[in-house]
Amino acid sequence: MSDRVIFHIDVNSAYLSWEAVDRLENGETTDLRLIPSAVGGDIATRHGVILAKSVPAKKYRITTGEPVVDALRKCPELVLVKPRHGLYHEKSKAFINILRQYSDTIEQFSVDEAFVDMTGTRRLFGEPKDAADRIRNQVRDELGFTVNVGVSSNKLLAKMASDFEKPDKTHTLFPEEVPYKMWPLPIGDLFFAGRSTVKKLNSLGIFTIGDLAKTDKYVIVQAMKKHGEVLWRYANGLDDSPVEPVRPDNKGYGNSTTISFDVTDAAAAKGILLKLTDKVCARLRNDRVKADTVTVQIKYNDLTKASHQCGLSAATNITKEIYDTVCRLFDEKWDGTPIRLLGVSTKVAIADNGRQMDLFDDTDYEKLEKLDRAMDDIKSRFGAGAVSRASDLKKEDKSL
Repeated sequence: MSDRVIFHIDVNSAYLSWEAVDRLENGETTDLRLIPSAVGGDIATRHGVILAKSVPAKKYRITTGEPVVDALRKCPELVLVKPRHGLYHEKSKAFINILRQYSDTIEQFSVDEAFVDMTGTRRLFGEPKDAADRIRNQVRDELGFTVNVGVSSNKLLAKMASDFEKPDKTHTLFPEEVPYKMWPLPIGDLFFAGRSTVKKLNSLGIFTIGDLAKTDKYVIVQAMKKHGEVLWRYANGLDDSPVEPVRPDNKGYGNSTTISFDVTDAAAAKGILLKLTDKVCARLRNDRVKADTVTVQIKYNDLTKASHQCGLSAATNITKEIYDTVCRLFDEKWDGTPIRLLGVSTKVAIADNGRQMDLFDDTDYEKLEKLDRAMDDIKSRFGAGAVSRASDLKKEDKSL
């Protein structure tokens, strides 16, 4: 067994669990986790997709990412809850704070999951599985929701392990356990094996992870190029990537999010981009700096990546100004392929040379700056979910 110890910790049905906990803490008597319920869209408009669902909802074959209208056909009594991203941010922060009690090396992979490097912590917290159980129990007892913990010697196997039986479980998947724990699983269970990838592999006679692991690597590479090599390595449990904590970069500010379903609608994508832009600009304003370059990052569901960048005519930290550029960059770059990650990043201007006068520009920049400052103040005093932009709400409604 390797001396390296990596945990992957994943919140069970995060959005749904966080909604349930918050409602119980505020006096509601019905636990959303115990009835057919889901987060996503609303019953009045029947718009949007399912972002998270309860265990009872799974009995009706309701799946994450399916249209709300289809879910309601399967289960007319389904209780729908509109998402509250400010709440989820708060719950995610509390979750990560507990993990920081066990390790300084944490890589937050998405809002509801993180890798934790536990190498060398046996004297402090005991054997890896015991430490994992300790974290799992502490999250449940202190925060009211459950997590799964995958334990291994690398990130890939730890993540695969955390996806085993749920909820509120600890699973190990060390290299010596791969042949009997991972290889019998269908190829679609392999990390980064999406629908189109599964179809391609099936056409090659590969139906289980073990089938892929035992196939000559060069055959897979010839058929699927670099993506095939990555999948072959994963099927064999090979991964040497480090746990990488996100470190602040004073030369630029950025934010990205991994999405739990395929985004295929431009309005939905732009709703997500607005939230990311708002957070990035709030950080710029808080540090009293401005950006002169904006970049949009896109990762598609087939793992390919794209980015588009441009310079600004004047350095700025105004949300609307940067968001308008973000939308233009997105429209120029997106080719319609389903999206699984979106990101917005900026480069800080070395010097702010002011804004040149333009006879054809009637934008009231002073008014926009005052609006941003007012929103920043409200959020700092009452929480991130205390106020939203009207355009944000409009786009969110379209995306749900």
